Amino acid sequence: MKKATVKWVCSLALLGWASMTAGGESSRTGAEQPEAYLPLLAKQQIGLVVNQTSRVGDRHLIDVLRARDVAIARIFALEHGVRGSVENGGKVADGIDGPSGLPIVSLYGSQYKPTEESLRGLDWLVFDIQDVGVRFYTYISSLHYLMQACADFDVPLLVLDRPNPNGDYVDGPVLEPAFRSFVGMHPIPLVHGMTVGELARMINGEGWLDNAARCDLTVIPVSGYRRSQSYSLPVRPSPNLPNDLAIRLYPSLGLFEGTTVSVGRGTASPFQILGHPADTRGEYVFTPLPVPGASENPKHNGVLLRGDDLRGATPGRRLDLAPLLDWFGRSGERGDDFFSRAAFFDKLAGTDQLRRAVLAGDSEAQIRATWQPALAAFREQRKPYLLYPDISPADQE
Repeated sequence: MKKATVKWVCSLALLGWASMTAGGESSRTGAEQPEAYLPLLAKQQIGLVVNQTSRVGDRHLIDVLRARDVAIARIFALEHGVRGSVENGGKVADGIDGPSGLPIVSLYGSQYKPTEESLRGLDWLVFDIQDVGVRFYTYISSLHYLMQACADFDVPLLVLDRPNPNGDYVDGPVLEPAFRSFVGMHPIPLVHGMTVGELARMINGEGWLDNAARCDLTVIPVSGYRRSQSYSLPVRPSPNLPNDLAIRLYPSLGLFEGTTVSVGRGTASPFQILGHPADTRGEYVFTPLPVPGASENPKHNGVLLRGDDLRGATPGRRLDLAPLLDWFGRSGERGDDFFSRAAFFDKLAGTDQLRRAVLAGDSEAQIRATWQPALAAFREQRKPYLLYPDISPADQE
């Protein structure tokens, strides 16, 4: 195996763009900088890891590359599929991408890691997926397996970076090794504040791949991007994150997936409302129903729920435990009755200490205090891998 390298590509043109955007103008994603990556892909056989967010303006990256005569051999599909039409946890099958006619290799379902055969003949594997900056959002777990396969089978990986819509803060418990799973593979906080390009560099640099293998990695950074700037996603990253508010609430509300409380799956406002059959305090009423491609069998399917409408909320720069602690009291349930999927809740949290603290009646301040030493250590640990200006802890308040 040839020696792995880690690179990030920049040019005088990109530096010029960055200086133009420093005053607040729009940044450009990695995919929107063809001058930086097309020379690398010329006369090469390419594998693409893309979905509906892989856009250059209003065009899919597949179409952009084909128009530039880039030889795409096959597409690798992650959770939700190439066009984003598969619900959370739904089966993603091998097949053909209709619009392009290219073969699809599924990396969600029976296997997460590309096989040697599926990578054979490729000169590059290109990753262009919009992430949302939350540890249990599985695109970064798929990235890990892609990096492992690239390291094992000697294929270089090109990451076209994109902004993190939750990149302006770092918060939550750091994952403990005993709770490692596909919804949390790395010892990072629940909200890590990094882009996929930065995380890829950290996975390599910290030796998190099996046998401390290193992937031959190249990252095309987002030009003109600062972690403090807000970023509105032009395309929904998955069926149940339909807008900016849902994406900002997702870190805090995602933990409810391990409880009996509905987060609005099966409605037009997933991750923007909360409800439960036994609630008597909430003023908002809704009934979850199947939504093709998003929630085929939502929690409390067909049951009238009462709860909270968060669509007028203004999320802050931290993980908010207040809803979880509030609903633990108002649902009328305790222990395993409330944490109906306790093992899954612990995997989402990356620890069983959060669930135990809720059961013990600890306050949010008490719980948050237990996170701080590990968060401080993580902020120092990640510094060598950052591609964009950092944010101080004081900026998060």
